[in-house]
Amino acid sequence: MSYISVAGISKTFKVAKRNSGLRSALKSFFKREYVTIDAVKDVSFQIEKGEIVGYIGPNGAGKSTTIKMLSGILLPTAGNIKVNGLDPFKDRSKYVSKIGVVFGQRSQLAWDIPAEDTFDLLKDIYKLDSVEYFKTKQELIELLDIKDVINKPVRSLSLGQRMRCEIAASLLHRPSILFLDEPTIGLDAASKKVIRDFILKINKERKVTVILTTHDMQDIASLAKRIILIGKGQILYDGSLAKLKSRYGSFKNIVVETKQTIKEVKMKGVISKKKIDGGYNFIIDSNLLSVSKFVSHITSRYAVDDIDIENEQIDNVILKLYQYYEI
Repeated sequence: MSYISVAGISKTFKVAKRNSGLRSALKSFFKREYVTIDAVKDVSFQIEKGEIVGYIGPNGAGKSTTIKMLSGILLPTAGNIKVNGLDPFKDRSKYVSKIGVVFGQRSQLAWDIPAEDTFDLLKDIYKLDSVEYFKTKQELIELLDIKDVINKPVRSLSLGQRMRCEIAASLLHRPSILFLDEPTIGLDAASKKVIRDFILKINKERKVTVILTTHDMQDIASLAKRIILIGKGQILYDGSLAKLKSRYGSFKNIVVETKQTIKEVKMKGVISKKKIDGGYNFIIDSNLLSVSKFVSHITSRYAVDDIDIENEQIDNVILKLYQYYEI
């Protein structure tokens, strides 16, 4: 049996219908009409212990709803979830000691006191052994580089500093599963790297299972070998990132530096040509036209100073996947 097993879960919300106009507003005051919204529809997947899985999709796709069901905050309308034999909602008191949750836009740290004070409070909440707690706390402080900030009021910290403290707080009880919802949102490049390196380290050394939801595709590219794409509440793709790149990442960005004017290139597979400073930017589909054939064509006809070839960015690969599924 898989470490995390999600079988046919759905979540339906009942929402009050709101029509414009004074008459409609008065009518709804006495008799309210409701509509049902299917946030998640018949979602199934399995995750093994120690996996890092990117759970992605556009806004409103059902990502956060799924994470809330996996973490035991919401009860599925239908279907069931088992995590190492436990039901996240029904076995919540036992289950919460096994998981860590970080919501990038919500904080578990008290705003007006230092983060370390919240750490100490969490020690009591989780009933942690003092020696183990101190050891884990010192390890997290060092790995996340927060020694100089944990004794400052949380409100005085930068977003990057706060997020590192948030992650430390979620791991003090040494959970075996970590749910990360937009953990690097709004962070600078240096803070993102610290967090990504840390996640990889605890995954490798402690076999912590990580489920990551994010709009930052560089997080996915840096951390996850497998992605699950959800759209309109349903699973649309579940597979390796490498396979996804192979299938949808065939576009190549080729910058040709030349002082000459390059005329229209009539070759099947040339998607676009754009004049830039010092030359031209081409995008080709390598499934239709090999890079070597294209380069040979250009260099045999023009005096080329330099050529730079880039694979398509992961953001564009994911965007094409969204377009393919019309979400």
